[in-house]
Amino acid sequence: MQGFNSYKYILAATALLFSGFAAAQDPAEDQASVWAVVERQWNAVEDNDKKWIDELLMADFSGWPKNSPAPRNKSSTKMWNRFNESQGKLVAHELYPLAIIVHGDVALAHYLYTSAYKNKDGEVEMNNGRYSDVLFRTDDGWKFLSWHGGADE
Repeated sequence: MQGFNSYKYILAATALLFSGFAAAQDPAEDQASVWAVVERQWNAVEDNDKKWIDELLMADFSGWPKNSPAPRNKSSTKMWNRFNESQGKLVAHELYPLAIIVHGDVALAHYLYTSAYKNKDGEVEMNNGRYSDVLFRTDDGWKFLSWHGGADE
């Protein structure tokens, strides 16, 4: 074989092999990045960031908060978020992660929370509750596919 340079093929194979290792996901890194998105969502609500729904929810999102009679899609979640903002504001929260499981491009995050909500009359209501969030890895990072939870009774 004229022009055959085996070292070029060895270099190409080595580069391919190492790029495969670099692309492999680190479970702890995945869990940390999933948790960062969960925290980002709560912080966005507290900061009155109106872009979080468009940025963090999948187009086909379907979440079921405990205070809703049925699951809500992305536009319903946006509508109820606008209504809740007109009634008051989340003024503080703390999250307590319980478990984060990542399988490929799908993640499940279970956690507890404590929150303080100040209504438009200035009264503060404290809540404790729980959520289970399902996130999907996209080219833009993790996004919510679904969630279920809310205040404990």
